[in-house]
Amino acid sequence: MRYSLHLCGLLASLALASDVTQLKKDDFKGFMEEHDLVLAEFFAPWCGHCKALAPEYESAATTLKEKDIQLVKVDCTEEQDLCQEYGVEGYPTLKVFRGPENITPYGGQRKADSIVSYMTKQNLPAVSDITKDTLEEFKTADKVVLVAYFAADDKTSNETFTSVANGLRDNYLFGATSDAALAEAEGVKQPAIVLYKTFDEGKNTFTEKFDKEAIETFAKVSATPLVGEVGPETYSGYITSGLPLAYIFAETPEEREALAKELKPLAEKHKGAINFATIDAKSFGQHAGNLNLEVGKWPAFAIQRTDKNQKYPFDQEKEITEKEIGAFVDDFVAGKIEPSIKSEPIPETQEGPVTVVVAKNYEDIVMDNDKDVLLEFYAPWCGHCKALAPKYEELAALYGGDLASKVVIAKVDATANDVPDEIQGFPTIKLYPAGKKDSPVDYSGARTVEDFIQFIKENGSHKVEAVLPAEPEVEEEKEDLPEQAAAATEKVAEKVADAAEGATESAKSAASEATEAVKSAVAVDDDKMDEHDEL
Repeated sequence: MRYSLHLCGLLASLALASDVTQLKKDDFKGFMEEHDLVLAEFFAPWCGHCKALAPEYESAATTLKEKDIQLVKVDCTEEQDLCQEYGVEGYPTLKVFRGPENITPYGGQRKADSIVSYMTKQNLPAVSDITKDTLEEFKTADKVVLVAYFAADDKTSNETFTSVANGLRDNYLFGATSDAALAEAEGVKQPAIVLYKTFDEGKNTFTEKFDKEAIETFAKVSATPLVGEVGPETYSGYITSGLPLAYIFAETPEEREALAKELKPLAEKHKGAINFATIDAKSFGQHAGNLNLEVGKWPAFAIQRTDKNQKYPFDQEKEITEKEIGAFVDDFVAGKIEPSIKSEPIPETQEGPVTVVVAKNYEDIVMDNDKDVLLEFYAPWCGHCKALAPKYEELAALYGGDLASKVVIAKVDATANDVPDEIQGFPTIKLYPAGKKDSPVDYSGARTVEDFIQFIKENGSHKVEAVLPAEPEVEEEKEDLPEQAAAATEKVAEKVADAAEGATESAKSAASEATEAVKSAVAVDDDKMDEHDEL
Protein backbone atom coordinates (compact mmCIF):
# COMPACT_ATOMS: atom_id res chain seq x y z
CA MET A 1 0.00 0.00 0.00
CA ARG A 2 2.83 2.36 0.83
CA TYR A 3 4.36 1.65 -2.56
CA SER A 4 1.06 2.43 -4.32
CA LEU A 5 0.67 5.68 -2.42
CA HIS A 6 4.22 6.67 -3.27
CA LEU A 7 3.66 5.84 -6.95
CA CYS A 8 0.41 7.84 -7.02
CA GLY A 9 2.21 10.78 -5.46
CA LEU A 10 4.98 10.56 -8.03
CA LEU A 11 2.51 10.42 -10.91
CA ALA A 12 0.61 13.35 -9.46
CA SER A 13 3.77 15.43 -9.21
CA LEU A 14 4.64 14.58 -12.81
CA ALA A 15 1.17 15.64 -13.92
CA LEU A 16 1.53 18.92 -12.05
CA ALA A 17 4.85 19.52 -13.77
CA SER A 18 3.24 19.40 -17.22
CA ASP A 19 3.87 22.36 -19.51
CA VAL A 20 0.65 21.58 -21.40
CA THR A 21 -2.35 23.47 -20.01
CA GLN A 22 -5.64 21.57 -19.95
CA LEU A 23 -8.58 23.88 -20.64
CA LYS A 24 -12.33 23.66 -20.22
CA LYS A 25 -15.16 25.64 -21.79
CA ASP A 26 -15.20 28.13 -18.91
CA ASP A 27 -11.57 29.22 -19.32
CA PHE A 28 -10.84 28.43 -22.99
CA LYS A 29 -11.69 31.78 -24.61
CA GLY A 30 -10.14 33.75 -21.78
CA PHE A 31 -6.87 31.88 -22.23
CA MET A 32 -6.89 32.56 -25.97
CA GLU A 33 -7.44 36.26 -25.34
CA GLU A 34 -4.48 36.40 -22.96
CA HIS A 35 -1.95 34.73 -25.27
CA ASP A 36 -0.87 35.79 -28.74
CA LEU A 37 -0.09 32.32 -30.11
CA VAL A 38 -1.49 29.00 -28.89
CA LEU A 39 -1.52 25.45 -30.25
CA ALA A 40 -4.58 23.52 -29.03
CA GLU A 41 -5.01 19.76 -29.10
CA PHE A 42 -8.56 18.40 -29.00
CA PHE A 43 -8.30 14.78 -27.83
CA ALA A 44 -10.08 11.78 -26.37
CA PRO A 45 -8.45 9.70 -23.58
CA TRP A 46 -9.17 6.41 -25.38
CA CYS A 47 -7.61 7.56 -28.68
CA GLY A 48 -4.44 5.65 -29.52
CA HIS A 49 -3.05 8.42 -31.72
CA CYS A 50 -3.59 10.90 -28.88
CA LYS A 51 -1.65 8.65 -26.51
CA ALA A 52 1.19 8.41 -29.02
CA LEU A 53 1.20 12.19 -29.44
CA ALA A 54 1.19 12.94 -25.68
CA PRO A 55 4.96 12.68 -24.93
CA GLU A 56 5.84 14.51 -28.16
CA TYR A 57 3.34 17.26 -27.35
CA GLU A 58 4.68 17.55 -23.80
CA SER A 59 8.29 17.80 -25.01
CA ALA A 60 7.36 20.48 -27.54
CA ALA A 61 5.47 22.43 -24.89
CA THR A 62 8.55 22.52 -22.66
CA THR A 63 10.73 23.81 -25.50
CA LEU A 64 8.21 26.36 -26.75
CA LYS A 65 7.48 27.72 -23.28
CA GLU A 66 10.79 29.57 -23.48
CA LYS A 67 9.48 31.34 -26.61
CA ASP A 68 6.17 32.20 -24.90
CA ILE A 69 4.26 29.87 -27.23
CA GLN A 70 1.57 28.01 -25.29
CA LEU A 71 0.40 24.44 -25.89
CA VAL A 72 -2.99 23.45 -24.49
CA LYS A 73 -5.31 20.46 -24.68
CA VAL A 74 -9.06 19.87 -24.39
CA ASP A 75 -10.65 16.54 -23.43
CA CYS A 76 -13.53 16.22 -25.88
CA THR A 77 -15.21 13.47 -23.85
CA GLU A 78 -15.72 16.06 -21.11
CA GLU A 79 -16.04 19.21 -23.25
CA GLN A 80 -18.26 18.02 -26.10
CA ASP A 81 -19.90 21.39 -26.71
CA LEU A 82 -16.52 23.17 -26.91
CA CYS A 83 -15.13 20.62 -29.35
CA GLN A 84 -18.25 20.80 -31.47
CA GLU A 85 -17.99 24.60 -31.52
CA TYR A 86 -14.54 24.34 -33.13
CA GLY A 87 -15.54 21.68 -35.65
CA VAL A 88 -13.64 18.76 -34.15
CA GLU A 89 -14.52 15.56 -36.05
CA GLY A 90 -11.58 13.30 -35.22
CA TYR A 91 -8.81 12.84 -32.68
CA PRO A 92 -6.39 14.32 -32.21
CA THR A 93 -7.32 17.61 -33.91
CA LEU A 94 -4.69 20.36 -33.66
CA LYS A 95 -5.50 24.03 -34.28
CA VAL A 96 -3.41 27.21 -34.12
CA PHE A 97 -5.06 30.14 -32.31
CA ARG A 98 -4.11 33.80 -32.61
CA GLY A 99 -6.87 34.98 -30.31
CA PRO A 100 -10.33 33.37 -30.03
CA GLU A 101 -11.39 34.21 -33.59
CA ASN A 102 -8.21 33.75 -35.68
CA ILE A 103 -7.94 29.97 -36.04
CA THR A 104 -6.06 27.84 -38.59
CA PRO A 105 -5.43 24.08 -38.80
CA TYR A 106 -2.04 22.84 -37.64
CA GLY A 107 -0.18 21.71 -40.74
CA GLY A 108 2.89 19.99 -39.30
CA GLN A 109 3.74 16.46 -38.21
CA ARG A 110 2.93 15.01 -34.80
CA LYS A 111 6.50 14.91 -33.49
CA ALA A 112 8.14 17.23 -30.97
CA ASP A 113 10.73 18.62 -33.41
CA SER A 114 8.08 19.26 -36.06
CA ILE A 115 5.74 20.95 -33.60
CA VAL A 116 8.56 23.20 -32.36
CA SER A 117 9.64 24.01 -35.92
CA TYR A 118 6.11 24.72 -37.12
CA MET A 119 5.11 26.90 -34.18
CA THR A 120 8.42 28.77 -34.26
CA LYS A 121 7.64 29.76 -37.85
CA GLN A 122 4.16 30.83 -36.79
CA ASN A 123 5.70 33.10 -34.15
CA LEU A 124 7.94 34.94 -36.60
CA PRO A 125 7.02 37.45 -39.29
CA ALA A 126 6.76 36.01 -42.79
CA VAL A 127 10.17 37.58 -43.52
CA SER A 128 12.63 38.33 -40.71
CA ASP A 129 15.07 41.24 -40.97
CA ILE A 130 18.63 39.89 -41.07
CA THR A 131 21.78 41.73 -39.99
CA LYS A 132 25.42 40.73 -39.79
CA ASP A 133 24.85 40.04 -36.07
CA THR A 134 21.87 37.71 -36.58
CA LEU A 135 22.72 35.93 -39.86
CA GLU A 136 24.74 33.05 -38.42
CA GLU A 137 22.12 32.26 -35.80
CA PHE A 138 19.32 32.48 -38.38
CA LYS A 139 21.11 30.05 -40.72
CA THR A 140 20.74 27.27 -38.14
CA ALA A 141 17.32 28.26 -36.74
CA ASP A 142 15.73 25.39 -38.70
CA LYS A 143 16.72 22.58 -41.06
CA VAL A 144 15.97 24.84 -44.03
CA VAL A 145 16.02 28.66 -44.13
CA LEU A 146 15.98 31.08 -47.06
CA VAL A 147 17.70 34.45 -46.99
CA ALA A 148 17.18 37.03 -49.74
CA TYR A 149 19.90 39.58 -50.52
CA PHE A 150 18.61 42.60 -52.45
CA ALA A 151 19.09 46.37 -52.48
CA ALA A 152 16.93 48.53 -50.20
CA ASP A 153 15.33 50.27 -53.20
CA ASP A 154 14.58 46.99 -55.05
CA LYS A 155 10.87 46.95 -54.22
CA THR A 156 9.99 44.40 -56.90
CA SER A 157 12.31 41.72 -55.51
CA ASN A 158 11.18 42.53 -52.00
CA GLU A 159 7.48 42.16 -52.85
CA THR A 160 8.01 38.93 -54.79
CA PHE A 161 10.06 37.34 -52.01
CA THR A 162 7.51 38.40 -49.39
CA SER A 163 4.72 36.86 -51.45
CA VAL A 164 6.61 33.56 -51.59
CA ALA A 165 7.28 33.74 -47.85
CA ASN A 166 3.60 34.27 -47.06
CA GLY A 167 2.67 31.19 -49.06
CA LEU A 168 5.39 28.90 -47.69
CA ARG A 169 5.85 30.23 -44.16
CA ASP A 170 4.55 26.97 -42.68
CA ASN A 171 7.34 25.07 -44.45
CA TYR A 172 10.43 27.27 -44.20
CA LEU A 173 11.94 30.23 -42.39
CA PHE A 174 12.47 33.36 -44.53
CA GLY A 175 14.82 36.24 -43.91
CA ALA A 176 16.04 39.22 -45.95
CA THR A 177 18.78 41.84 -45.84
CA SER A 178 19.72 44.87 -47.93
CA ASP A 179 23.30 44.94 -46.59
CA ALA A 180 25.51 44.81 -49.72
CA ALA A 181 28.59 44.01 -47.64
CA LEU A 182 26.79 41.02 -46.11
CA ALA A 183 25.85 39.75 -49.56
CA GLU A 184 29.47 40.08 -50.69
CA ALA A 185 30.65 38.22 -47.59
CA GLU A 186 28.27 35.37 -48.46
CA GLY A 187 29.62 35.25 -52.00
CA VAL A 188 26.49 36.43 -53.80
CA LYS A 189 25.55 39.44 -55.86
CA GLN A 190 22.28 41.30 -55.23
CA PRO A 191 19.58 40.25 -55.92
CA ALA A 192 19.99 36.62 -54.88
CA ILE A 193 18.52 34.03 -52.54
CA VAL A 194 20.53 31.53 -50.54
CA LEU A 195 18.86 28.44 -49.12
CA TYR A 196 20.81 27.20 -46.10
CA LYS A 197 20.23 23.60 -44.98
CA THR A 198 21.65 21.14 -42.49
CA PHE A 199 22.18 18.33 -45.04
CA ASP A 200 23.77 17.55 -48.42
CA GLU A 201 25.91 20.43 -49.70
CA GLY A 202 24.74 22.85 -46.98
CA LYS A 203 23.33 25.55 -49.23
CA ASN A 204 21.98 26.37 -52.69
CA THR A 205 21.89 29.74 -54.42
CA PHE A 206 19.13 31.20 -56.58
CA THR A 207 20.40 33.87 -58.99
CA GLU A 208 17.65 33.89 -61.62
CA LYS A 209 15.01 36.57 -62.09
CA PHE A 210 12.83 36.99 -58.99
CA ASP A 211 9.76 35.15 -60.24
CA LYS A 212 7.33 33.75 -57.66
CA GLU A 213 6.89 30.31 -59.23
CA ALA A 214 10.60 29.96 -59.95
CA ILE A 215 11.50 30.76 -56.33
CA GLU A 216 8.86 28.33 -55.00
CA THR A 217 10.22 25.56 -57.22
CA PHE A 218 13.78 26.36 -56.17
CA ALA A 219 12.79 26.19 -52.48
CA LYS A 220 10.95 22.87 -52.77
CA VAL A 221 13.64 21.16 -54.85
CA SER A 222 16.60 22.47 -52.83
CA ALA A 223 14.92 21.68 -49.50
CA THR A 224 14.50 18.00 -50.42
CA PRO A 225 17.54 15.83 -49.56
CA LEU A 226 19.18 14.15 -52.54
CA VAL A 227 18.55 10.80 -50.87
CA GLY A 228 16.22 11.32 -47.95
CA GLU A 229 14.46 8.93 -45.58
CA VAL A 230 10.79 7.99 -45.88
CA GLY A 231 9.08 7.86 -42.50
CA PRO A 232 6.06 9.21 -40.61
CA GLU A 233 7.59 12.69 -40.59
CA THR A 234 8.40 12.89 -44.30
CA TYR A 235 5.92 10.64 -46.09
CA SER A 236 3.16 13.21 -46.68
CA GLY A 237 5.71 15.73 -47.93
CA TYR A 238 7.01 13.33 -50.54
CA ILE A 239 3.50 12.36 -51.62
CA THR A 240 2.27 15.96 -51.96
CA SER A 241 5.40 17.12 -53.80
CA GLY A 242 3.93 15.81 -57.04
CA LEU A 243 7.27 14.26 -58.05
CA PRO A 244 7.79 10.52 -58.57
CA LEU A 245 9.29 8.90 -55.47
CA ALA A 246 12.02 6.26 -55.74
CA TYR A 247 12.01 3.97 -52.67
CA ILE A 248 15.11 2.12 -51.50
CA PHE A 249 14.07 -0.62 -49.04
CA ALA A 250 16.72 -2.02 -46.68
CA GLU A 251 16.66 -3.48 -43.18
CA THR A 252 19.68 -1.93 -41.46
CA PRO A 253 20.89 1.68 -41.18
CA GLU A 254 24.26 0.58 -42.54
CA GLU A 255 22.73 -0.98 -45.63
CA ARG A 256 20.49 2.03 -46.24
CA GLU A 257 23.49 4.33 -45.94
CA ALA A 258 25.50 2.20 -48.37
CA LEU A 259 22.68 2.10 -50.93
CA ALA A 260 22.08 5.84 -50.56
CA LYS A 261 25.73 6.46 -51.32
CA GLU A 262 25.58 4.05 -54.29
CA LEU A 263 22.53 5.75 -55.83
CA LYS A 264 23.35 9.34 -54.93
CA PRO A 265 24.73 10.12 -58.43
CA LEU A 266 21.34 9.11 -59.86
CA ALA A 267 19.57 11.38 -57.36
CA GLU A 268 21.81 14.25 -58.46
CA LYS A 269 21.17 13.47 -62.13
CA HIS A 270 17.37 13.49 -61.66
CA LYS A 271 17.14 16.20 -59.02
CA GLY A 272 13.90 18.13 -59.40
CA ALA A 273 12.38 15.33 -61.48
CA ILE A 274 12.47 12.31 -59.13
CA ASN A 275 12.86 12.17 -55.35
CA PHE A 276 15.04 9.36 -53.97
CA ALA A 277 14.63 8.09 -50.41
CA THR A 278 15.57 5.09 -48.30
CA ILE A 279 12.96 3.34 -46.16
CA ASP A 280 13.37 1.09 -43.13
CA ALA A 281 12.23 -2.34 -44.32
CA LYS A 282 11.97 -3.65 -40.75
CA SER A 283 9.57 -0.96 -39.62
CA PHE A 284 7.74 -0.16 -42.86
CA GLY A 285 8.30 -3.25 -44.98
CA GLN A 286 4.58 -3.83 -45.46
CA HIS A 287 4.51 -0.72 -47.61
CA ALA A 288 6.48 -2.65 -50.23
CA GLY A 289 3.29 -4.63 -50.89
CA ASN A 290 1.53 -1.37 -51.79
CA LEU A 291 4.21 -0.86 -54.44
CA ASN A 292 3.67 -4.38 -55.82
CA LEU A 293 6.98 -5.64 -54.43
CA GLU A 294 7.38 -8.95 -52.61
CA VAL A 295 7.44 -8.17 -48.89
CA GLY A 296 10.47 -9.61 -47.07
CA LYS A 297 12.75 -9.80 -50.08
CA TRP A 298 15.33 -7.09 -49.35
CA PRO A 299 16.88 -4.87 -50.48
CA ALA A 300 14.27 -3.70 -52.96
CA PHE A 301 13.61 -0.71 -55.20
CA ALA A 302 10.47 0.80 -56.70
CA ILE A 303 9.26 4.08 -58.17
CA GLN A 304 5.83 5.53 -57.44
CA ARG A 305 4.12 8.17 -59.55
CA THR A 306 2.58 10.02 -56.62
CA ASP A 307 0.24 12.12 -58.76
CA LYS A 308 -1.41 9.06 -60.34
CA ASN A 309 -0.52 6.46 -57.69
CA GLN A 310 1.17 4.30 -60.33
CA LYS A 311 3.79 1.76 -59.21
CA TYR A 312 6.96 0.63 -61.00
CA PRO A 313 8.67 -2.17 -59.01
CA PHE A 314 12.25 -3.07 -59.90
CA ASP A 315 12.96 -6.79 -60.55
CA GLN A 316 13.83 -8.16 -57.10
CA GLU A 317 16.00 -10.87 -58.63
CA LYS A 318 18.44 -8.19 -59.80
CA GLU A 319 21.10 -6.51 -57.72
CA ILE A 320 20.63 -2.88 -56.72
CA THR A 321 23.58 -1.05 -58.28
CA GLU A 322 24.02 2.36 -59.81
CA LYS A 323 24.24 0.77 -63.27
CA GLU A 324 21.14 -1.46 -62.97
CA ILE A 325 18.98 1.13 -61.25
CA GLY A 326 20.29 3.85 -63.55
CA ALA A 327 19.06 1.95 -66.61
CA PHE A 328 15.70 1.29 -64.92
CA VAL A 329 15.23 4.96 -63.99
CA ASP A 330 16.23 6.11 -67.48
CA ASP A 331 13.61 3.78 -68.98
CA PHE A 332 11.03 5.10 -66.51
CA VAL A 333 11.77 8.71 -67.47
CA ALA A 334 11.59 7.80 -71.17
CA GLY A 335 8.17 6.19 -70.67
CA LYS A 336 9.44 2.75 -71.67
CA ILE A 337 8.10 0.97 -68.57
CA GLU A 338 4.43 0.16 -68.05
CA PRO A 339 3.10 0.60 -64.50
CA SER A 340 2.43 -2.54 -62.49
CA ILE A 341 -1.28 -2.93 -61.82
CA LYS A 342 -2.64 -5.03 -58.97
CA SER A 343 -6.24 -6.04 -59.51
CA GLU A 344 -8.81 -8.56 -58.40
CA PRO A 345 -10.65 -10.34 -61.22
CA ILE A 346 -13.54 -8.43 -62.77
CA PRO A 347 -16.73 -9.87 -61.25
CA GLU A 348 -18.58 -12.12 -63.70
CA THR A 349 -21.85 -10.73 -62.36
CA GLN A 350 -22.59 -7.83 -60.04
CA GLU A 351 -24.32 -9.36 -57.03
CA GLY A 352 -26.17 -7.04 -54.70
CA PRO A 353 -27.05 -3.36 -55.11
CA VAL A 354 -23.49 -2.04 -54.54
CA THR A 355 -21.38 -2.17 -57.71
CA VAL A 356 -18.01 -3.87 -57.13
CA VAL A 357 -15.08 -2.02 -58.69
CA VAL A 358 -11.62 -3.51 -59.27
CA ALA A 359 -8.56 -1.96 -60.89
CA LYS A 360 -9.34 -3.56 -64.26
CA ASN A 361 -12.85 -2.07 -64.52
CA TYR A 362 -12.17 1.18 -62.63
CA GLU A 363 -12.08 3.30 -65.79
CA ASP A 364 -15.27 1.72 -67.20
CA ILE A 365 -17.34 2.25 -64.06
CA VAL A 366 -15.95 5.17 -62.07
CA MET A 367 -14.93 7.26 -65.07
CA ASP A 368 -18.25 6.70 -66.91
CA ASN A 369 -18.87 10.33 -67.86
CA ASP A 370 -22.65 9.87 -68.05
CA LYS A 371 -23.13 8.88 -64.41
CA ASP A 372 -22.58 10.27 -60.93
CA VAL A 373 -20.55 7.61 -59.12
CA LEU A 374 -20.27 7.46 -55.33
CA LEU A 375 -17.23 5.28 -54.58
CA GLU A 376 -16.20 3.83 -51.23
CA PHE A 377 -12.53 2.91 -50.88
CA TYR A 378 -12.49 0.25 -48.15
CA ALA A 379 -10.30 -2.37 -46.50
CA PRO A 380 -11.66 -5.82 -45.56
CA TRP A 381 -10.26 -5.57 -42.00
CA CYS A 382 -11.66 -2.04 -41.38
CA GLY A 383 -14.28 -2.00 -38.61
CA HIS A 384 -15.70 1.33 -39.76
CA CYS A 385 -16.19 -0.13 -43.23
CA LYS A 386 -17.99 -3.16 -41.80
CA ALA A 387 -20.26 -0.89 -39.77
CA LEU A 388 -21.04 1.16 -42.88
CA ALA A 389 -21.79 -1.87 -45.10
CA PRO A 390 -25.53 -2.39 -44.34
CA LYS A 391 -26.27 1.33 -44.68
CA TYR A 392 -24.30 1.46 -47.93
CA GLU A 393 -26.27 -1.52 -49.25
CA GLU A 394 -29.52 0.21 -48.27
CA LEU A 395 -28.36 3.39 -50.01
CA ALA A 396 -27.44 1.52 -53.21
CA ALA A 397 -30.83 -0.19 -53.32
CA LEU A 398 -32.53 3.22 -53.50
CA TYR A 399 -30.72 4.04 -56.76
CA GLY A 400 -31.95 1.04 -58.72
CA GLY A 401 -34.49 1.06 -61.54
CA ASP A 402 -34.68 4.30 -63.51
CA LEU A 403 -32.12 6.02 -61.25
CA ALA A 404 -29.44 3.43 -62.12
CA SER A 405 -28.80 5.20 -65.44
CA LYS A 406 -27.77 8.36 -63.58
CA VAL A 407 -26.25 7.30 -60.25
CA VAL A 408 -24.01 4.37 -59.30
CA ILE A 409 -23.17 3.40 -55.73
CA ALA A 410 -19.89 1.48 -55.82
CA LYS A 411 -17.04 0.18 -53.66
CA VAL A 412 -13.45 -0.94 -54.21
CA ASP A 413 -11.10 -2.89 -51.96
CA ALA A 414 -8.18 -0.45 -51.98
CA THR A 415 -5.85 -3.04 -50.40
CA ALA A 416 -6.30 -5.50 -53.28
CA ASN A 417 -6.59 -3.08 -56.21
CA ASP A 418 -4.44 -0.24 -57.47
CA VAL A 419 -6.48 2.95 -57.64
CA PRO A 420 -5.48 6.36 -59.04
CA ASP A 421 -5.82 8.18 -55.73
CA GLU A 422 -3.50 7.86 -52.74
CA ILE A 423 -5.95 6.79 -50.03
CA GLN A 424 -5.05 8.01 -46.53
CA GLY A 425 -7.70 6.20 -44.47
CA PHE A 426 -10.64 3.82 -44.58
CA PRO A 427 -13.36 4.19 -45.50
CA THR A 428 -12.67 7.04 -47.91
CA ILE A 429 -15.75 8.04 -49.90
CA LYS A 430 -15.69 10.22 -53.01
CA LEU A 431 -18.33 11.34 -55.50
CA TYR A 432 -17.24 11.44 -59.15
CA PRO A 433 -19.85 13.69 -60.84
CA ALA A 434 -20.86 13.08 -64.45
CA GLY A 435 -18.89 15.34 -66.77
CA LYS A 436 -16.47 16.30 -63.96
CA LYS A 437 -14.50 13.16 -63.33
CA ASP A 438 -11.30 15.13 -62.77
CA SER A 439 -12.88 16.92 -59.79
CA PRO A 440 -14.13 14.29 -57.32
CA VAL A 441 -15.85 15.56 -54.17
CA ASP A 442 -14.72 14.09 -50.83
CA TYR A 443 -17.50 13.00 -48.48
CA SER A 444 -16.97 14.05 -44.86
CA GLY A 445 -20.51 14.01 -43.46
CA ALA A 446 -22.31 11.62 -41.15
CA ARG A 447 -22.52 8.07 -42.45
CA THR A 448 -26.30 7.88 -42.64
CA VAL A 449 -28.45 7.02 -45.65
CA GLU A 450 -30.22 10.39 -45.41
CA ASP A 451 -26.94 12.33 -45.44
CA PHE A 452 -25.58 10.35 -48.39
CA ILE A 453 -28.76 11.06 -50.37
CA GLN A 454 -28.45 14.79 -49.69
CA PHE A 455 -24.74 14.77 -50.60
CA ILE A 456 -25.41 13.09 -53.95
CA LYS A 457 -28.23 15.52 -54.72
CA GLU A 458 -26.11 18.60 -53.89
CA ASN A 459 -22.85 17.50 -55.55
CA GLY A 460 -23.91 15.19 -58.38
CA SER A 461 -24.33 16.56 -61.89
CA HIS A 462 -27.78 14.99 -62.27
CA LYS A 463 -29.09 16.39 -58.94
CA VAL A 464 -30.90 13.11 -58.35
CA GLU A 465 -32.61 12.64 -54.98
CA ALA A 466 -33.53 9.11 -53.94
CA VAL A 467 -36.58 8.69 -51.73
CA LEU A 468 -36.51 6.69 -48.52
CA PRO A 469 -39.54 4.41 -48.11
CA ALA A 470 -42.00 5.70 -45.53
CA GLU A 471 -42.16 3.81 -42.26
CA PRO A 472 -45.51 1.97 -41.86
CA GLU A 473 -47.95 3.49 -39.39
CA VAL A 474 -49.28 1.17 -36.71
CA GLU A 475 -52.76 1.76 -35.26
CA GLU A 476 -52.93 1.13 -31.54
CA GLU A 477 -55.97 -0.17 -29.66
CA LYS A 478 -56.58 1.39 -26.26
CA GLU A 479 -57.12 -1.98 -24.58
CA ASP A 480 -53.66 -3.04 -25.75
CA LEU A 481 -51.89 -0.18 -23.98
CA PRO A 482 -50.84 -2.12 -20.83
CA GLU A 483 -49.36 -4.90 -22.97
CA GLN A 484 -47.65 -2.34 -25.24
CA ALA A 485 -46.21 -0.55 -22.24
CA ALA A 486 -44.75 -3.80 -20.97
CA ALA A 487 -43.41 -4.60 -24.40
CA ALA A 488 -41.89 -1.12 -24.68
CA THR A 489 -40.19 -1.56 -21.31
CA GLU A 490 -38.78 -4.88 -22.43
CA LYS A 491 -37.62 -3.33 -25.72
CA VAL A 492 -35.83 -0.52 -23.88
CA ALA A 493 -34.06 -3.08 -21.72
CA GLU A 494 -33.03 -4.97 -24.84
CA LYS A 495 -31.69 -1.78 -26.45
CA VAL A 496 -29.68 -0.96 -23.34
CA ALA A 497 -28.19 -4.45 -23.36
CA ASP A 498 -27.51 -4.22 -27.08
CA ALA A 499 -25.87 -0.82 -26.64
CA ALA A 500 -23.58 -2.17 -23.92
CA GLU A 501 -22.69 -5.17 -26.03
CA GLY A 502 -22.23 -2.92 -29.06
CA ALA A 503 -19.89 -0.67 -27.14
CA THR A 504 -17.79 -3.67 -26.10
CA GLU A 505 -17.73 -5.04 -29.63
CA SER A 506 -16.90 -1.58 -30.98
CA ALA A 507 -13.93 -1.35 -28.66
CA LYS A 508 -12.75 -4.80 -29.70
CA SER A 509 -13.26 -3.95 -33.35
CA ALA A 510 -11.33 -0.72 -32.98
CA ALA A 511 -8.39 -2.47 -31.33
CA SER A 512 -8.34 -5.26 -33.91
CA GLU A 513 -8.77 -2.81 -36.76
CA ALA A 514 -5.93 -0.62 -35.51
CA THR A 515 -3.52 -3.53 -35.49
CA GLU A 516 -4.57 -4.83 -38.88
CA ALA A 517 -4.40 -1.40 -40.49
CA VAL A 518 -0.74 -1.06 -39.66
CA LYS A 519 -0.04 -4.48 -41.05
CA SER A 520 -1.76 -3.67 -44.30
CA ALA A 521 -0.52 -0.31 -45.50
CA VAL A 522 1.02 3.05 -44.78
CA ALA A 523 -0.68 6.32 -44.04
CA VAL A 524 -3.93 4.83 -42.77
CA ASP A 525 -5.53 7.64 -40.83
CA ASP A 526 -7.54 6.58 -37.75
CA ASP A 527 -7.19 2.85 -38.19
CA LYS A 528 -3.46 2.27 -37.67
CA MET A 529 -2.00 1.80 -34.22
CA ASP A 530 0.28 -0.97 -33.19
CA GLU A 531 3.32 -1.96 -35.14
CA HIS A 532 5.79 0.25 -36.96
CA ASP A 533 4.29 0.42 -40.44
CA GLU A 534 2.86 3.92 -39.89
CA LEU A 535 3.91 6.20 -42.70
